[in-house]
Amino acid sequence: MTLQQFETLYSTTKDSVTKHVMAEKFDNLEEHLEKFVENIRQLGIIVSDFQPSSQTGLNQKLNFMITGLQDIEKCRQQLHDINVPLEVFEYIDQGRNPQLYTKECLERALAKNEQVKGKIDTLTKFKSLLISELGKVFPEEMAKYKAIHGDDPPS
Repeated sequence: MTLQQFETLYSTTKDSVTKHVMAEKFDNLEEHLEKFVENIRQLGIIVSDFQPSSQTGLNQKLNFMITGLQDIEKCRQQLHDINVPLEVFEYIDQGRNPQLYTKECLERALAKNEQVKGKIDTLTKFKSLLISELGKVFPEEMAKYKAIHGDDPPS
């Protein structure tokens, strides 16, 4: 199975209703975060060029900041069951796209899957060869073994 086939299979098995609800929650959080960041940017402008006459605007921005934090906290409570691997934050800290983490995880899983499949195939062939060779050396014991486990060894 290729990475593209796996991604297609994965995307088709997701429940669209759950996906839609989660998307709305994330969109809501994103909207609140964008408003909060913009408010902080404006607050920085006011503070960097502070005049006594801008005290009212500063107080208003500080109140908006408090309200924004409360809104973000409400969104956080809706998303409390979401777990983000720490490696995703490391990707972000390194300036990398966090979606690469998912892609690389899938690639590692597929590579490991192929590796394990190869080991299983090798062990199956070894078992078959071992049974065959043991049958030549110990025919009676292997006849008993085959009677218990079936006549045809797995190939």
